Amino acid sequence: MKVLMFGWEFPPHISGGLGTASYGLTKALLKAGVEIIFVVPKAYGDESPGSVRLVNASDVAVDITDEVYKAHWNKISFMEVDSSLLPYSTEDEYFRIVEQLEAGASRETVSLSSQKYAFSGGYGKNLMEEVRRYALVGAAIARQHDFDLIHSHDWLAYMAGVEAKKVSGKPLVVHMHATEFDRSGENVNQSVYEIERGGMEAADKVIAVSNLTRNIVINRYGIDPAKVITVHNGVEPSDSNRSIDTQKHVKEKIVTFLGRITFQKGPEYFVEAAKKVLKQDPNVRFVMAGSGDLLPKMIRRVAELGISTRFHFTGFLKGDDVDKMFGMSDVYVMPSVSEPFGISPLEAMRSNVPVIISKQSGVSEVLKHAIKVDFWDIDAMADAIHALLKYESLPKTFKEFGKEEVDNIKWDQAGLKVRDVYEKLNC
Repeated sequence: MKVLMFGWEFPPHISGGLGTASYGLTKALLKAGVEIIFVVPKAYGDESPGSVRLVNASDVAVDITDEVYKAHWNKISFMEVDSSLLPYSTEDEYFRIVEQLEAGASRETVSLSSQKYAFSGGYGKNLMEEVRRYALVGAAIARQHDFDLIHSHDWLAYMAGVEAKKVSGKPLVVHMHATEFDRSGENVNQSVYEIERGGMEAADKVIAVSNLTRNIVINRYGIDPAKVITVHNGVEPSDSNRSIDTQKHVKEKIVTFLGRITFQKGPEYFVEAAKKVLKQDPNVRFVMAGSGDLLPKMIRRVAELGISTRFHFTGFLKGDDVDKMFGMSDVYVMPSVSEPFGISPLEAMRSNVPVIISKQSGVSEVLKHAIKVDFWDIDAMADAIHALLKYESLPKTFKEFGKEEVDNIKWDQAGLKVRDVYEKLNC
């Protein structure tokens, strides 16, 4: 079986859990005998895709004067005659096209033959434009390759998957790694919400990374429960134990938060809990590793609470630096407000670090040897941190059984479940 897979990130160029999860699942599917063509908006040339055929969308030319594209032109929902959301190769070319459209030229007379769009592959201010152009390029890629099924990861790639389905007529699976409600609470971005809902409505199957996410998909998006299934994420096996032996060069114990510093991840609750712990034991250091829109606010709050000498901000960490951070940590805390799954606690446990996770997380569905608290309950969070730091037998127990537990939560299991989804759609 051959799958055309649309993603947004591919290691080593990742900014969060989406790229990590996509890569882990991809490798598991390869082991399960699935052939994969993995498409990303921008490939940098230093990826190591192994047996995956990696397609760089920035290298794909789109000729919308082609009869096939004319047939699908009006079906591409984001395209409008006077829209600036058109594929272009250079800034000059872009403004030339816009000027022609504004002058009243029809879309058929504007020369767009064999145009390419150089995707940034990031999450900048032009993200929505890139998502929409990615959809048109997705249709072009679907014409150029033979495959049995389409799989799109998260809302960024949903539109590409939908257009590829329109062109090819092949079944579409969309993977919901995080909903807009997870990211934004009740203040959802309506455009993102519509893309998510449209992608799931068009899909033949929707894979949710937890039952928590599945319930949101059904109740908040109105998706038919019969086509939404849960496949929990896994964790990559550790290549070595070098992180466990990392020297931290400070005598105090270290409590770590590692993730995007955004509303979804609950960093403010970590800061408030840190203040309560330090009242009981000032010989503790807290680390917030990550970047995000709430970082300046968290820095100010730490200063207001008077705990700056015991609180450290590292910025975004990846690769070996993540392993080193876990190697220095005595406790890992994930206080997420709404976490579809949450791979980082598994990575921490893999490094023999006891973890505290919010009950509002998908990973809490699969973990037994972790302390679970409500994200808003900073008293319970502080008590749990203090207990793990003070009582030697408690972290010892969590380390012993937690490492064994996480070693059995593998991507291979997720790969087999997803392959089963493919086979049922392809039979």
